[in-house]
Formats: sequence, C-alpha cells, structure tokens
Amino acid sequence: MSDRGFDSTDLAKWDPAFIERARRVFGPVSKYWFRSEVRGLESLPPAGGALLVGNHFGGAMTPDVLVLAPAFYETWGYDRPLYTLGHDGLFKLPLAGPLRKIGVIHASPQNAVKALLSSGLVLVFPGGDYDSYRSTFAQNKIDFHGRKGYVRVAIEAGVPIVPSVSIGGQETQLFLLRGDQLAKRLGLKRFRTEILPLGLGFPFGLTSTVPANFPLPSKIVTELLEPIDVAAQFGNDPDVDEVDAHVRGVMQSALDRLARQRRFPLLG
Repeated sequence: MSDRGFDSTDLAKWDPAFIERARRVFGPVSKYWFRSEVRGLESLPPAGGALLVGNHFGGAMTPDVLVLAPAFYETWGYDRPLYTLGHDGLFKLPLAGPLRKIGVIHASPQNAVKALLSSGLVLVFPGGDYDSYRSTFAQNKIDFHGRKGYVRVAIEAGVPIVPSVSIGGQETQLFLLRGDQLAKRLGLKRFRTEILPLGLGFPFGLTSTVPANFPLPSKIVTELLEPIDVAAQFGNDPDVDEVDAHVRGVMQSALDRLARQRRFPLLG
C-alpha cells in the first residue's frame, strides 16, 4: 500500500442501500455460478474495526469480493461497512462510481487506518496482482511478495487481523505462469508492472492480463479464521516481520487443510 491515492471522501461514498440492491443481483451469481461457500463469518469481532487479510485470486476478473461481500452483508446486515482496498487503476474505470458505493477505497495506509478507526471492516489483499496471477499449479501457496504494510496498518489502528483464505479462484482459468522473471528482465518495473502473466481460458484462449478471460464456474470456498489480537499476542511494540510470518503461517495451514478437502478441480 502506498501513500498515493489518499482520498478523504472515499468512506462517505459507501452506500448501504445501493449495496443491498447489488447483493440481490450479484449474490445469486456468486452462489450459483461459483457455488460459493463462506465460512467463519461468526468469528468476526461483533463491534469495532478489523483488518481482513486475504489471498487474492482469479486474475483480472477476480471474484473474491463478489464471493465474500454478499455473504457478509447477508449475515451482518448493512449497519457496518466492509471496505476493500483497491489500486489506483480501478478508479480510472467507468465503474469507479459503483465501486465506491460498494466500499472500494484507494489503497493507502491513511484510508485504511481511517476506515478502521470508524469501526469499519477493511479487506486487503497484500499480494495484489502478484498473488492473483499465481500459477494454477501452485495455487495453494500464501505469498504476499514480501509486502507487510498491512501489519503496520493494523498496529497503528489498534485493530485485530482476521486472516481470510480462499480456494478455487485459480481454477476459474488455467493460469500458466506469473511471468515475474520475464517482467524483471524486460525492465517493466519502471512502468509499475512486476508481472507478465500467461493464462488459458474462455473466450480468448491464450492471453495475458488483457483481454481478460471470463471466469469458469469453479467452486470457491472462503474461510475467515480466528482474529489475531496483535498487541495481546506480540506485545505493545510488535515486530512487523514476526507478525507477518505468523499471519502467513496461519493462513497457509488453513489453505493446506482446504486443499486436502478439495477432491476435483472446478467441482471442489
């Protein structure tokens, strides 16, 4: 997360009435197309802010929020916002207005802390595109690419971290490779690009980030784990590296368990 893109008006654009209408439309898409299953919503703190930390999946057409958000609002109602940190490029799209209404906010530490201090829940995917384009053959691996800013945000806001793991998203198409080494050789980092992925899907066949293939109906399971009270577990001056390693370890154990339970690709 960077300091760029800070927008103090982002939080005010969250629109529960709009979200309720959107859930009625997109909730069935998640439930029937992806046969989505969201577990552990009852483990969320009943009040106050919390930082939900998830593994990103599904490439450019990621359905992660489409899976989690409808289930969250169906369970908890519309009094408490669920914000999602989104990269700057999302706000250049024609859908930027609706995205703001459903709680997508610029991915800056300031926005995240402000949302958490307002008693909102904030969903962050530290691995970003690097995570969402991991190979289907290595899909069950938690890798944030060394990004630990989420830990600092949780410490500053004084809120628990709620790990969230998902499985099935990397089966919505065949992700062949992330292409990070090729991107490095080509010097694409100067264009703020660290990957050059390659995937096979429908309807465009073999493609990179664009054009984006439509996601296949893979069964997606998302599980929210027990909240981690950073101060209680790591002290008043926690080591960021230690907290990050613990969070990723907890998530990896849960993802390994979900992988053992999954019998067939796409079908779950």
